[in-house]
Amino acid sequence: MTRSGRGRSVDMALCLVTGATGYIGGRLAPELLAAGHDVRCMVRSAGRLRDLPWAARTEVVEADATDPERTRRALDGVEVAYYLIHTMGTSGRFAERDRLAARTFAAAAAAAAAAAAGVRRIVYLGGPAADEKLSPHLRSRAEVGEIFLRGAVPAVVLRAAVIIGSGSASFEMLRHLTERLPVMTTPRWVRSRTQPIAVRDVLRYLVAWAEVPQTVNRGFDIGGPDVLTYADMMHGYAAVAGLPPRVIIPVALLTPRLSSLWVGLVTPVPASVARPLVESLRNEAVCGEHDVARYVPDPEGGLIGFRRAVSLALVKIKDADVATRWSSASTPGAPSDPLPTDPAWAGGSLFVDDRSLAVSASPEALWQVIEGIGGANGWYSLPVAWKLRGLADRLVGGVGLRRGRRDPVRLRVGDSIDFWRVEEVLPGRLLRLRAEMRLPGLAWLELGVTRTGGRTIYTQRAIFHPHGLLGHLYWWVISPFHGLIFGRMPVNLAGAARRQERLQPR
Repeated sequence: MTRSGRGRSVDMALCLVTGATGYIGGRLAPELLAAGHDVRCMVRSAGRLRDLPWAARTEVVEADATDPERTRRALDGVEVAYYLIHTMGTSGRFAERDRLAARTFAAAAAAAAAAAAGVRRIVYLGGPAADEKLSPHLRSRAEVGEIFLRGAVPAVVLRAAVIIGSGSASFEMLRHLTERLPVMTTPRWVRSRTQPIAVRDVLRYLVAWAEVPQTVNRGFDIGGPDVLTYADMMHGYAAVAGLPPRVIIPVALLTPRLSSLWVGLVTPVPASVARPLVESLRNEAVCGEHDVARYVPDPEGGLIGFRRAVSLALVKIKDADVATRWSSASTPGAPSDPLPTDPAWAGGSLFVDDRSLAVSASPEALWQVIEGIGGANGWYSLPVAWKLRGLADRLVGGVGLRRGRRDPVRLRVGDSIDFWRVEEVLPGRLLRLRAEMRLPGLAWLELGVTRTGGRTIYTQRAIFHPHGLLGHLYWWVISPFHGLIFGRMPVNLAGAARRQERLQPR
């Protein structure tokens, strides 16, 4: 592959991604790599990229966009610079900080462009087009776009409204409101029309602008094929997620400030993030043009619709993905999947009961006990509690505890154990069970064996992904009993492992 000069078609470019630890930046960098480009990430703390597998294939530089000299060095040799920095907060000085950072970056890019094969394009992802009714945060984003368009380096400003993808602040607010409130009183902004866009389409546009050969200096509206109110989006989310239809009652008295406090109360989205989002939703955000298609044609089959985008954004928690989706630093399988750098409130609710215990027995003896769990051997906890849970499951049409085990000693993937199904067996290391009892959500139980510092360690995780408000209520109701049920299991399993080891021939 060759690197282009100005005016020639681009086969491969050195791209600078600012905000690589953010929502879009963290997804754009691997997409650019996949397209064959070289990537340099500009972040304030390189440590935040340490656990992302794709980061090892990039060059990482530490710089603040308000620092002229370090920003200039970060842009050295760069051909396409992606500016993905936004201040999301309620401080009155955010617009001043955004302005300073954009001006500093534009000046540094102009200096770099004066060098041979320097910056030929800035790509900025902003918000809807400016008008006098825009919220302060949207006005600030529009001003940043204008700073780049007036600069010495040609700029492409992509104007998007609500981005649909797990981790997007707008989508997470929509997710949590719809999941947790089957009936809600809402402010007038639920009637405002918007044109949401799937994160996959946003990334497709961003990547494509690294390859467009023409010199372009203008803004473009980007949005999906559907124009919806916020109420429409809540109804659509509920339908895709399999939730009952939501009852939405608009109330004119809820101001943006009160609305943001209300969102902060009923969802894990912080009020400091909710307020600018709510303020922006007062404005209609419908695309006024689709000129971007002249340079980046629509994909075959068209742009992704809202309901399809929601379906892609909802994490499919099943099979072996359970162990990695939330708990490890895996790279996402798709742009709509969560990233480890996403905020803690992103990706939907997941409740986890974690326990571990050092066991005075060999790993082999402990594993034998784990592999023999359930059926006639029981669950090494309060037998009456498990029997009552099995009975309750049968009363609502579930399988209860009557299935037992296929084999009293060995397990394989797909086996049933009472009201569980074996989803993963890593001999000597891990047993993962998926609940098949009737639940308002999805549940797993993981039992593991590790060897650390010469000691045998037993690990145990109960995982629950609630479905709607009923799922959240279920977890809150049963949480007090976890100490009795799951709390006793490590000690009893350890005792069984010691007895098992004494029975083994020497």
